[in-house]
Amino acid sequence: MTTPAPSTSEPSTSRWLALGILCVGNLMIILDGSIVTVALPTIQQDLGFSQSGLAWVVNSYLIAFAGLLLLSGRLGDLLGSKKVFAVGLVVFTAASLACGLASAPWALVAFRFVQGVGGALASAVALGMIITLFQDAGERARALAAYAFVAAAGSSVGLILGGVLTQSLGWEWVFLVNVPIGIVAVVLTLRAVPGLPGIGLREGADITGSLLVTGGLMLLVFTIVEAKDYTWSDARTLGMLAASLVLLAAFVVRQARAAKPLLPLHIFRSRIISGANIIMLLMVAGLFGYQFCTALYFQNVLGYDALKTGLAFLPAPVTIAVVSLGLAARLNQRFGARPVLLGGLLLVAAALALLARVPTDGQYVVDIVPAFVLLGLGFGAAMPALMGQAMSVTSPRDAGIASGLVNTTQQVGASLGTAVLATVAASRTASLLSDHESEVDALTSGFRLAYGLSAVFVAVSVLVAAFVLRTPRSAEAEGSERAPSDATASLG
Repeated sequence: MTTPAPSTSEPSTSRWLALGILCVGNLMIILDGSIVTVALPTIQQDLGFSQSGLAWVVNSYLIAFAGLLLLSGRLGDLLGSKKVFAVGLVVFTAASLACGLASAPWALVAFRFVQGVGGALASAVALGMIITLFQDAGERARALAAYAFVAAAGSSVGLILGGVLTQSLGWEWVFLVNVPIGIVAVVLTLRAVPGLPGIGLREGADITGSLLVTGGLMLLVFTIVEAKDYTWSDARTLGMLAASLVLLAAFVVRQARAAKPLLPLHIFRSRIISGANIIMLLMVAGLFGYQFCTALYFQNVLGYDALKTGLAFLPAPVTIAVVSLGLAARLNQRFGARPVLLGGLLLVAAALALLARVPTDGQYVVDIVPAFVLLGLGFGAAMPALMGQAMSVTSPRDAGIASGLVNTTQQVGASLGTAVLATVAASRTASLLSDHESEVDALTSGFRLAYGLSAVFVAVSVLVAAFVLRTPRSAEAEGSERAPSDATASLG
């Protein structure tokens, strides 16, 4: 049984309205990942969190979100993406209200976990819905550019908004602000977003596979976020890492043997899908590490407060907006996705290499802004092209799982990049402090090393784009004109 693609006679205005609703819903979820960060010190003071307990305000959300993305994407295929997206928004909005009203540490951590569940349900299917809605190559390129801008700029905007809300209204409003937005998004989704029936639970309700992958991903993310406290060589960390890999390996074996798998392994026969997800993992690992280190550099080296730190990031999302919304679609149509992706990744790697030279007495306009603009140019071009590649050979019946896979790759990359780069920076700083270097010099040296490693991550992704994504010219040209429903056949 195959789910039909939506009719291309769907009015253009309806499709673009639906895109706006999907982007707003996804933006609300992406903002939540960074908006809370700025409010953490105030939350700790008001609710009496311990230092170790405070980390779970972030970690509980991240573990639920990353662990359930793959399952959520498949649920979209089985039950209908519109239904899963709407349910996700309802859960996320209700949990946001509960977080804002929480009066004890345990309650906030628990409701943050529920927030992660709702975020996973909604976010996992959004990209697949966009691919299904926009069959025309030109319209799809513009739609992906808009979605990529939301994904790219949302976390930076969250830092700014978090500072404003925390300082003006209180930490509760970093959660309560989601409530009116979420209600409007749910109503508009039910009224204005076209939906298709799912293929049915009988076509892929792999309960065993669902438990294996959800448990494996949750344990993997838990291990990564805890590694900064226990180190990567600690027996506890190695044991949890081994257990998570065993669960994920068992999931792969299960999918190879199951009659109706949760994750059809045939999608990995495509070099484009496999390569695009590897690139996404490496690029996001580098970029989330850059954001983490830069926020600390601004505050601990240059002495910025939370609000000034958020505002200092503005050149990057503004440049991303200009490129992704104004130029990316035209660049992809004129030159093709792979050349644009390669050029964008090279610019991102160059920007991170520039940051690897920041001084202890850095001047914002001279030492930071040029790198931010270069990064915005590269990421604004690369992200829409990469998303298009990751989804370009997906049939409608697998759109949800492919969307969930892309989002899972992003979240694992973000967790891995932040943990690894934070560990590298901290180790370098501790080593220099033990040699009696000044704190500012030691911190800056640690950040420079982390930036250099981020540049290496992105440079490796350039190699993957150059050699793994390469396809015969005729197949590439044919695939760019083909609808998702029949593109799969040309790749294997």
